[in-house]
Parts: sequence; structure tokens; C-alpha cells
Amino acid sequence: HVTLQQSCPGLVKPSQTLSLTCTVSVGSITTNYYYWSWIRQPPGKEPEWIGYAAYSGSTYYSPSLKSRTSISRDTSKNQFTLQLKSVTPEDTAVYYCARGLGGPLTFDNWGQGTQVTVSS
Repeated sequence: HVTLQQSCPGLVKPSQTLSLTCTVSVGSITTNYYYWSWIRQPPGKEPEWIGYAAYSGSTYYSPSLKSRTSISRDTSKNQFTLQLKSVTPEDTAVYYCARGLGGPLTFDNWGQGTQVTVSS
């Protein structure tokens, strides 16, 4: 049974870079047709998809966050990492990593979720 374990940055100050890592317990993140995404849900709002790193290494980001977002992989550790630059309080949310199978939005496994608060 695969698990996605997220790191826990907690509190981030405005203008800093938010960094979250998701470690995949079983299988390789390079296995064909897996897409490794980040999603967030601000308080009282709908979930928002941030972007993905595909099994091939390609990445794709939501246009609304593209200028501030980077998703990278460490295949030796079977991890993928979200970096969101220049955060503001509007980036406060529960952040989730997730696995998509066959397509970037067909999620079949989720991380536990991490509350990230942006505050000085």
C-alpha cells in the first residue's frame, strides 16, 4: 500500500519561500503514467490544483501560480518538492500532495495534508 508522507513547514513569513516535500513509500516516482501533484485548499474555499511533476520529469503549473511555483523531484529519495515563492497571507491553506494515475487529475492516493500559515 503506497503512502505519501508530507513534510510539515507550519508557519512561513510573508515574502519567504514555502517548501513542502512529499515522500512516496512504495514504487518509483518515475513509474510510467504517474503524475505527482500539489493541491491546496484555503480556509472556506474550494481546492486549488497547483501543478505536477510527471513520471517523465516534465512539469506543469496552474497559470495563476506559475510565476511563483516550482515542483522538483529527487528520484534517489523518491520525493517531490513544492516551492512557492514570495508568499502572502492569501497562500495560507492546507496543502496536499497526490498521485495521479494515467492522467494528472485522476488522483488515487493523497498525502495527509499540511496546514501552512503565512503570517509575520
